[in-house]
Amino acid sequence: MSEVVRLSDVAKVYTMGDEKVEAMKGVSFSVSSGEFVAIMGASGSGKSTCMNILGCLDVPTRGDYLLDGVRVGDLSRNQLAEIRNRKLGFVFQGFNLLARTTARENVELPLLYGRVPAAERRSRALAALERVGLGGREGHYSSQLSGGQQQRVAIARALVNEPSIILADEPTGNLDTRTTVEIMSIFQELNRQGITIIMVTHEPEVAEFTSRHIVFRDGVVVSDISHVPLTVPKGEVAS
Repeated sequence: MSEVVRLSDVAKVYTMGDEKVEAMKGVSFSVSSGEFVAIMGASGSGKSTCMNILGCLDVPTRGDYLLDGVRVGDLSRNQLAEIRNRKLGFVFQGFNLLARTTARENVELPLLYGRVPAAERRSRALAALERVGLGGREGHYSSQLSGGQQQRVAIARALVNEPSIILADEPTGNLDTRTTVEIMSIFQELNRQGITIIMVTHEPEVAEFTSRHIVFRDGVVVSDISHVPLTVPKGEVAS
């Protein structure tokens, strides 16, 4: 498998008044195409800072981040925005859906920014919704959808540009146990289809659905372990 992500001695220092806070302290790891990785750790461990760097939302204070072999620190703001839109799909804990907009229109948003023609936006959005089990519900508004269905819309939105990597930040944090299993089953299916997934979570039960755990503590990686993921038997996930 080819390497899609490499962090080499990455540190991130924030200045707060006269104080400097080192959120990451020389972190190094790589992720290969097709992996499903959980980044874990307590609040303040550095995992969210790492996710921001992986998502090209922030840049290292020192060290190198290579995304598909490209040194992210050398890119302009416009180039970073293009990479985020073309290579990366984002899924967040809070869904981040527009309330007065249908599921289809929410999924179309990344394509709208990319100036994709309306007919193609519609067809690609409908296909993405179908992939997450929401075919036929494209006209529903957020208020008409359950939390799990809203997160499926958010996953479809992340998929619509056909990214090579999905970055998920606590994607099950607002969901009950059964819905969490449903969402993790969707992620596993997308991973089987070849999408690399990197997920931040503080929940060991959620991380069990991934095949690799990278654990942060106090800004450094303290363990990096591969294991056999927990899988959901077919037929146990509601559509």
